[in-house]
Amino acid sequence: MSTAANSHAPAASGKPDAGVQSAARRQRAAGWALVAPATLYFLLLLAVPLVLTFVLSLNGFDPNLGGILAAKSLHNYADILTDAYFYAIFLRTLLLSLGVTLLCVLIGVPEAYFLFRMRDPWRSLCLVLVLGPLLISVVVRTLGWSILLGREGLINLVLTKLGIVEHPLQMMFTMGAVTLAMVHVLVPLLVLSVWTSLTRLDASVAHAARSLGAGRFTVMWRVVLPQITPGILSGSLIVFALTASAFATPALIGGRRLKVVATTAYDEFLGTLNWPLGAAIAVVLLILNVAIITGYNRAVEKRITRRLG
Repeated sequence: MSTAANSHAPAASGKPDAGVQSAARRQRAAGWALVAPATLYFLLLLAVPLVLTFVLSLNGFDPNLGGILAAKSLHNYADILTDAYFYAIFLRTLLLSLGVTLLCVLIGVPEAYFLFRMRDPWRSLCLVLVLGPLLISVVVRTLGWSILLGREGLINLVLTKLGIVEHPLQMMFTMGAVTLAMVHVLVPLLVLSVWTSLTRLDASVAHAARSLGAGRFTVMWRVVLPQITPGILSGSLIVFALTASAFATPALIGGRRLKVVATTAYDEFLGTLNWPLGAAIAVVLLILNVAIITGYNRAVEKRITRRLG
């Protein structure tokens, strides 16, 4: 009896034996081995350049003393935080990002829902048409918009021929033109995000609500929308982040008259050759972008998800 009791003592104590501990260690080691390549890739191609950019932003700059100075300080960040010129640029970038995100949500969510309700082969055809712009370079798409919106472009030509306007309109180098081009570039990404949520939509719940007398609007608001809210929120985050850091479209459509943060950093790097100030602008943009996205996640996503059930 004592031998049997002693043989069951380790199990009764609740402590795992050596074999279980060894298996757990091997499992953790295998997990680290699988994660290591992606982690090294991330550190080499993203984390290291970001650290080097931050270090560069601490340098001074004086064109009379050979350009970049070796002394380290926060002078560039002080210039950004105390100059009204940079405040205007960051505010313009924020308003552009919010406007593009709102328009993408208003256009992309109904578009994704209607595509989801279609039947094949029309659904597949329309989905390819919607996502087709993603297969074309953003520079090519932006150049296409610049041709359409120019003073001698197709839109002005049609408006002039129809007698709607007497003289060609100045549509290029305006906030509206940049917003229009950015929405065209980023709507497919929001459609993809919402489409992913729609594929997990439980259609039986909507059918049950209709059978109990709920109208189409009620079903859409109380049943469908809560289930696709994660896709809307994640898609809007992607659109906001990409708009805030966009360069090609604002540079080609907005030009020199409508600067955003990305084009301002570009001008500092290649225009005035003030690399430390350009690096500081890029770092501030990254910090603000991360802060806004994090706050949006915590304040908006949880509140909307809780309200919609």
